[in-house]
Amino acid sequence: MLSFVLWLVLLFLCWPLALLALVLYPVLWLITLPFRLIGIGVEGVFELLRAVVMLPARILGGNPR
Repeated sequence: MLSFVLWLVLLFLCWPLALLALVLYPVLWLITLPFRLIGIGVEGVFELLRAVVMLPARILGGNPR
């Protein structure tokens, strides 16, 4: 909601810049989408490695979270 209000203020102060931001936002979202997907995959691999490394401690009765 705050970003919408900021966009409205920008629209009031400088409408060409606000319209340019409105047009370019979906393009930037599409450009950053592959990087976010790679980040999700890398995070999943790290969580898997962490689970494999911590498995012996959990089996032997380490402190639960």
